[in-house]
Amino acid sequence: MKPSVNDIPVTEQINERSRQLDRLSVAEIVQLMNEEDRTVADSVQRALPEIASAIEAVVEAVENGGRLFYIGAGTSGRLGILDASECPPTFGVDPELVVGIIAGGERAITRSIENAEDDPEAGRKEIAAVLTDKDVLVGIAASGSTPYVIGALREANRIGAATVSLSCNSDAPMSKEARFPIEIPVGPEIVTGSTRLKAGTATKMALNMMTTTLMIRLGKVYGNLMVNVQATNAKLRERVVRIVQRGTGCDEATAREYAEAAEGDARVAILMLKFGVGAGEAKQALLETNGHFGKAFARLER
Repeated sequence: MKPSVNDIPVTEQINERSRQLDRLSVAEIVQLMNEEDRTVADSVQRALPEIASAIEAVVEAVENGGRLFYIGAGTSGRLGILDASECPPTFGVDPELVVGIIAGGERAITRSIENAEDDPEAGRKEIAAVLTDKDVLVGIAASGSTPYVIGALREANRIGAATVSLSCNSDAPMSKEARFPIEIPVGPEIVTGSTRLKAGTATKMALNMMTTTLMIRLGKVYGNLMVNVQATNAKLRERVVRIVQRGTGCDEATAREYAEAAEGDARVAILMLKFGVGAGEAKQALLETNGHFGKAFARLER
């Protein structure tokens, strides 16, 4: 019996607008892609309440000593790893605070590992080895039905960790396994089933929201300045100088002088300039507030 269209996940359905895709010109293809991509932000907007609820749970967990784990297969797993790997250089956090796990292990980051996503027991074992009841697990799967991810979510629930599911289908099986289900149905892809396209974009947008909001709440941002950025190369050392300028209103020469005195730590340089303290006192304020810039600022302001 042939399945009806209602039985097929939206991520696997035919996009009627692209039925003649292989006959279009290059200009027509990119125009169609752009038009389809413009719908993604609206799809994400409709899921904002669920995304916000999940983020609040993540913030609470991390503030109480927990960590954030992403798990997925294929594109979904790679997007989780990408988002996690950007947190240390951008926000100066420990690489173990946000961790991405992919079905098939590290080799699967650059190569397809056949059948890795079909094993729920593999997902269960991955999570059993690393997760505690203080942590949060975000299971990512565009289809919302990946057995590997479902196995991981079930184990996380058994452990007592907070669980989030992120999928791009409505009524996804995975949603039933998570305390905080997020569904962002973006509609059929222009290349049928190629969820690295709209579904991948929606997933990346949601993950960006999750970690960026988390880091803001943890005090890793001052205004809209990434004061915790790690000055590990020439470009980033110059960025620190600009951050110090913008954060204090001083001139470039002063910002450069204080950035050097602070050993490339924009937070320390800003506190030194704002309150006329030495590097040691600025660092101590940050240490006493667990690296929360806003709280360190308030402490020195008193």
